[in-house]
Amino acid sequence: MENTETVRNTVRWLKNIVVGLNLCPFAGPVLAADSIQIEVSDATELEGVLADVLTQLDKIQSADEIEVATSILIFPHAMHNFDEYWAMAEIASDLLVEVGLDNIIQIATFHPEYCFDGVHRDDISNYTNRSPYPMLHFIREAQLTRALEAYSNPDEIPQNNIRRLEQLGKTEFLKLLAAK
Repeated sequence: MENTETVRNTVRWLKNIVVGLNLCPFAGPVLAADSIQIEVSDATELEGVLADVLTQLDKIQSADEIEVATSILIFPHAMHNFDEYWAMAEIASDLLVEVGLDNIIQIATFHPEYCFDGVHRDDISNYTNRSPYPMLHFIREAQLTRALEAYSNPDEIPQNNIRRLEQLGKTEFLKLLAAK
């Protein structure tokens, strides 16, 4: 799959699902300002994936916040198994600490087969973190803190998202997900 198609599908998901359903109330302005960096990893194995994670961490922490507010690293050729992906995400979080970026960068996880611990795999709540490809979202902690301070009841965002998807229904959600 060509990288431009992967990026195009990811942007469509961001617009239709993340922003369109307001799953992340902070994503719209970042997407509109074109300050989200989206990169595609060519890695097929864990070692390459982690090397790309380190490269992405370096890029976001060294970039100006106005130019690159946040970034997404997509793995279209790796991490298809959710358990393997989750293990990689935990290693990536450990890398944050090792390189001294904990409390500076936060990693959010998205995967086509995302499943919250203790939740049935077909439960609609899992779709709040399901994406077209395995990916990691790198978020600047300071920017997130500012956004959360300006948002009333940020702790309610996850439950609001689940309610929104329950009201929409799985069939309609999947139509939106497949929309071109």
